[in-house]
Amino acid sequence: MTAPTTPDFQTFDALLRQHARARPHHPALLCGDDRLDWQGLDTWADRTACALQRDGVRPGQAVALCGANSVAYAALFAGILRAGAVAAPLPSGATAAQLAAMLADSGAPLLFADSAVPALDAAVRRIALDDPQALAAWLAPAGSTPQPVQPAPDWPFNIIYSSGTTGTPKGIVQPHGMRWAHMARAEAGRYGPGSVTLLATSLCSNTTLVSFFPALARGGTVVFTTGRFDAGRWLALAQQVRATHAMLVPVLIQRLLDHPDFDRTDLSSFVMKFCTSAHLPTPRKQEMLRRWPGGLTEYYGMTEGGGTCVLAAHDFPGKLHTVGKPAEGHDIRVIGEDGRELPPGEAGEVVGRSPAAMMTGYHRQEGLTREAEWHDAQGRRYIRTGDVGRFDADGFLVLLDRRKDLVISGGFNLYPSDLEAVLRGHPAVRDAAVVGIPSAEWGETPVAWVVPGPDAPPAEALRAWANERLGRTQRLSGLRYLDTLPRSEIGKVLKRQLRQQWLDADAAAGASAAPPAP
Repeated sequence: MTAPTTPDFQTFDALLRQHARARPHHPALLCGDDRLDWQGLDTWADRTACALQRDGVRPGQAVALCGANSVAYAALFAGILRAGAVAAPLPSGATAAQLAAMLADSGAPLLFADSAVPALDAAVRRIALDDPQALAAWLAPAGSTPQPVQPAPDWPFNIIYSSGTTGTPKGIVQPHGMRWAHMARAEAGRYGPGSVTLLATSLCSNTTLVSFFPALARGGTVVFTTGRFDAGRWLALAQQVRATHAMLVPVLIQRLLDHPDFDRTDLSSFVMKFCTSAHLPTPRKQEMLRRWPGGLTEYYGMTEGGGTCVLAAHDFPGKLHTVGKPAEGHDIRVIGEDGRELPPGEAGEVVGRSPAAMMTGYHRQEGLTREAEWHDAQGRRYIRTGDVGRFDADGFLVLLDRRKDLVISGGFNLYPSDLEAVLRGHPAVRDAAVVGIPSAEWGETPVAWVVPGPDAPPAEALRAWANERLGRTQRLSGLRYLDTLPRSEIGKVLKRQLRQQWLDADAAAGASAAPPAP
């Protein structure tokens, strides 16, 4: 593993102080009509930290937030860090029961929540995040100075709860050292004091935070969109604020590129676009390079950390089918079912490690933490990704699929992503997802959910079209249309839900076809 060149550790709070002194009136946060300059953000952080210390919140203790992105949300996040506490941003799209479970797991005595967040059966003080009067009443008076706290690299920075695509969300504890590793690579992302970073995904997601903190670490401006994502409004806002950077997930990129205003929008201010959370299909990368000014960087990694691969698509147009090479100082390997490392070219589970960018573990779940780890012959700790991939001859990582989504049919390993790529090649297919369902004959068999576009043929005709282009062992045994694919807050397809939806529909059809009971 190459020795990293990460600069000496600094906290985000120390950087915030530096920018507030050097550029007090430069805009730090914008959201709709709300804005906060660096001096204002510094003041908010002081008042928040003082109020937390007044209320007995200790360093290392969690404080929860739940709601839409806003200037207040981001400023409270900064204040939680200044107090040495741990931010626990919760997904606002979760159910009341899920939120209550996450809140209990975090141990937070305090919850800042929008009015749209349901009432929770939890003995936790709740403060309205979207009520300026309630916030003003809670905050310490202007001019208050908190007791200084100096976090160490191994102190917890935040707890991110997983999207729940595989079941109950787990609390992923990320330390200050891991967050610093993200901020230290800000220059590589071409962030700077004049950058304007446009963010549309939630602050409860690591997808957002890996851009939010580096952008602010370099003294730039972060702009949040408001309301549900709307491609037309996003494009207009990007042009208005002269955005230089954006972090996007594949489904949002697809909506932007497909919008009729895209080519009429002035996006010449862009320096870099980032994509993460899911693999961006090669045709979309090609389209972005052709139609959207500025560079394109794809990050592959997990909220749990471990290792990151980086693809500078603008520098490697011949490697767009990959997710790039391991980042400097990151060690990515591929292992077989027996836990042994595999050579380049062979497919297996991807594992990774890095000196700083690794979770401490799953909060209060030591057993699950151990399951997520792999150790090499020297005893070094790696994080399992659950992804299947292989390295090509040039050291670029090619992802094949999620290990849990692998379909084993008649003894053959089928990668849903291969089948989805064929379906997306049809001009009338807007989106597609392939899952495996039980089969008495084959053990499992692949079926597809498709979002059709205009002039789509009947589902059976599309299935026949796809099967003509698939290998004999890959052929789809069923295909159904759906208006939209269910996705998590950061755009990941919820395949577990699709699989259950298919099985439920089959069970209902079987029940309706059964003869009446005597």
